[in-house]
Amino acid sequence: MTPIIYLLDDDPLALWTLQAMLGGIDAELRCFSSAQRFIETYRPAACECLIMDLEMPEASGLDVQQWLLEHGAVLPIIFVSGRGEVRTAVTAMQHGALDFLEKPVHAEVLRERVRLALARSIELDAARRERAQFAGRLASLTLREREVAELVALGRSSREIAELLELSPRTVENHRARAMEKLGVESSIELVQCLNRARPAQ
Repeated sequence: MTPIIYLLDDDPLALWTLQAMLGGIDAELRCFSSAQRFIETYRPAACECLIMDLEMPEASGLDVQQWLLEHGAVLPIIFVSGRGEVRTAVTAMQHGALDFLEKPVHAEVLRERVRLALARSIELDAARRERAQFAGRLASLTLREREVAELVALGRSSREIAELLELSPRTVENHRARAMEKLGVESSIELVQCLNRARPAQ
């Protein structure tokens, strides 16, 4: 698994400088001077991060960040900018940016942040895969089994569920047993954890 570091800046000199700074890191560097080109070619990877400028003529760094969020991409982002605008930095961080560095950036600081970003990327990818796995298990449930499982996760007893769904307690127990078997869980606590893992990260 070769880490991928995306570099996005409309200034060729800035791109060259970033490449030179990251030369000591064992990773594939992919450089872009166009936000649109990056968006067109980006594909999620297991270990990746994005370093980009905030102010670009075609689309701002915040625009790219928003596009990634809307498309479910969770790669860590490090913003690098000559504009030390506190409001913009706060907005970027609130939307999940890993870090915000002001130019000129010290090479060792940048490399340290990149190492942290790549480690974080591996964690995020593992969580994404786990959610997909549990989502697949949930998809195997019938509608009634899913309804029962959700109510069990909310702490409802079989009798309460039976009244809500107008079923017999025995039928509820059967649905519950089949749901837990399909999900590979043995307790209500594990059932709650399973349902939570399958939900998108906030």
